[in-house]
Amino acid sequence: MILNIHFWGVRGSIPAPLSPQQIQSKIMAAVQRIKPEDLTNQETRAKFISNLPSWIFGTIGGNTPCIEIIHNNTDIILDAGTGLRVLGKNRKNNNHFHILFSHFHWDHIQGLPFFDPIFNPKTTLDIYSPWKETEEFLTKQTEEPFSPPSVPKSITKNINYNIITPGKNFLIDDIKVNSIKMNHPGTSYCYSFEAAGRKFIYATDVELNPSDFTPTEEAKAFFSNADAIVMDSQYTVEEAQAKKNWGHNAFCYAVDFAIQHNIKKLYLFHHEPTYDDKKLNSILQAARWYAQYINHSDLKIFLAQEGHEFNL
Repeated sequence: MILNIHFWGVRGSIPAPLSPQQIQSKIMAAVQRIKPEDLTNQETRAKFISNLPSWIFGTIGGNTPCIEIIHNNTDIILDAGTGLRVLGKNRKNNNHFHILFSHFHWDHIQGLPFFDPIFNPKTTLDIYSPWKETEEFLTKQTEEPFSPPSVPKSITKNINYNIITPGKNFLIDDIKVNSIKMNHPGTSYCYSFEAAGRKFIYATDVELNPSDFTPTEEAKAFFSNADAIVMDSQYTVEEAQAKKNWGHNAFCYAVDFAIQHNIKKLYLFHHEPTYDDKKLNSILQAARWYAQYINHSDLKIFLAQEGHEFNL
């Protein structure tokens, strides 16, 4: 069976809902494109709408990181940003989730107290991370004064904490999982998932260094020839240079990295919260142009977008 990857939250650092000004700009951009023949009947109007650029018709989304992998009956969640709230609204009939944390910065955990299934006593959560303090970290955010006193009392008691060892494979049902430490303030971990002959990598909150482009054998084994990678691409090059050591990547560095490791698909992720949809679309076009310019690469590049999914 296939790996199904679904994006529930794709922003970095802080939630970024559409502002009234951004909505007005989308409406104005659409109105400026209308021709009299587009308004002739319902069919022409529908065709006009469907042909609008993606940055006008739709949005990348404003929730912080949360990705879901479904394989057979296994439900794996990667990070618990505010996208987790939306995931929970759509998975009320599921009662077993595996949640893996890249790290515990606020934008990667803030959705957990708003995840509906966690308040169902029949729900089982298997939580994974390399930190032995994981339970302590997650418990703190549901304590007063950060949450109402009723929250910790209502959470399911069926929570298992699994401390993993980076570089050592482990299984979640029939999915082989591994992790590797990457450069980020306070440390962040990437995860790889292999099943049914496919390999998927989740690499959020990464700031690539020159040393990452002369990779170790460990890095080659982890990244090379993956079918798809979701990778931190928060900045332009100018921003990455100005924000050195902030722990995030320029989109062109992500392109270079994916090409070096012969990865087939790259999903730009952890979008800068100040970027609107038009800016993100321009970054996607620049990334595709750059990949073609440097070596006519066959790498396929996409923007991670809330509500979208793909199969491997």
